[in-house]
Amino acid sequence: MLEKTTHMNLLYDFYQNLLTERQRKYMEYYYHDDLSLSEIAEQFQVSRQAVFENLKRAEQLLEQYESHLQLLAKHDQRARIIDELDELLHESSEIKVDQVRNLVTALKNVD
Repeated sequence: MLEKTTHMNLLYDFYQNLLTERQRKYMEYYYHDDLSLSEIAEQFQVSRQAVFENLKRAEQLLEQYESHLQLLAKHDQRARIIDELDELLHESSEIKVDQVRNLVTALKNVD
């Protein structure tokens, strides 16, 4: 569950503006504030099922946006390349220019 929560929070960070206000609130309360479906339903004066269905729809939308736009995947790819560059620069006093050049090229090609 923690892995799903982390994934949904990351997707939410990238695509929250593409959701409706209600979907954003439900996502924030459920994933950020860790409220239960019942607590959210009570706050909005709707059924628990309505909250569940809205959350599922929002999750599906976030996954669809990611499958088309790939913002999270590109972010992760950039972060990995930057980590490799950092490691390469700190592992020895001799800079490996070809490796750095290849990583910089890969970073440029992420988008």
